[in-house]
Order: sequence, then C-alpha cells, then structure tokens
Amino acid sequence: MMTDDLALLTAQVDALLGEEGDLLVNASQFAAFIWSVLPRINWAGFYFLRSGKLRLGPFQGKPACNPIELDRGVCGRCVQLGEPLLIEDVRAFEDHIACDPASRSELVVPLMADGACLGVFDIDSPEPGRFGDGERQLVVALVGEFLRLTPFPEALGHYPLP
Repeated sequence: MMTDDLALLTAQVDALLGEEGDLLVNASQFAAFIWSVLPRINWAGFYFLRSGKLRLGPFQGKPACNPIELDRGVCGRCVQLGEPLLIEDVRAFEDHIACDPASRSELVVPLMADGACLGVFDIDSPEPGRFGDGERQLVVALVGEFLRLTPFPEALGHYPLP
C-alpha cells in the first residue's frame, strides 16, 4: 500500500463509515478494512482509553492483551507522546508487550481530538521493518478520516497532552 493510494482508500473508508455514526460499528469496519488492504500483518485494531487504561476495542487477528497501562509498551508510549510510533523491531523496544510472540514490527497511531488522546489504532506484523514512512503517513491519514467520521461518546476517557 503506497501513499498514491490515499484518494482511493479514503473514498473506501468514507463509503464504509460515512453514514453510520456509531463508534463500535465504525471501529469494527475500519479494523476489518485495514486488515483487508494492508498485506503481511498479523493484527490490526483499536485500544480506547477508559478508566485510565487502554482497553481493547474492535480488532482483527489473534486475541490481544487487555488492558494496557499507559506507562507500558508501544501503545502506552504512543498515548503519552500523542504521536505515531513506527517500531522496526519490537524485540529491541524496551518494555514491549508481546501479545503475539510472532509480531516483529509495529505501527501505532494515536486517536487525537481537541488536543487529547482517546486511544490508539495498532498494527502488528510478523516481519521486522515491515512498515515504512509512506505507510505511516497513509495510516495516519486514514485514522484521521476515521476520526472525522466517528463520534466518540463523552463517557470514554482521554489523555490530555501538554
């Protein structure tokens, strides 16, 4: 998947999510969409911030770790920084949480709204160095489209950034 595909993939996300307006449905559709268009991955899904922890949301792949503390792993670090993280070799990342020992690289994008983080969208691959900067930019843009089309209930938590 290349950044040249952005217009087509954005149109597909718009068609899947545009009229629904429900967090659970949109998150399920988005995770399944990324799973279907991104080759060589073994997990794709959401963690939402609730009760001060990242709690598992809709995903595709093997069962996942739940909950994740905000001071743990790649997902917790992504929330703290409020910016995407691309990890070429998770085994070299201190405090990586190995839900699936086959995972070797990871791309995590924060769900940002009004200066706060609402959770993350996480993608794992069994290949080291699987994700490049072009794919990072593409997934960030698609997550932005998901956020534009999906209302979040007030009851969900958020992590305010400085």
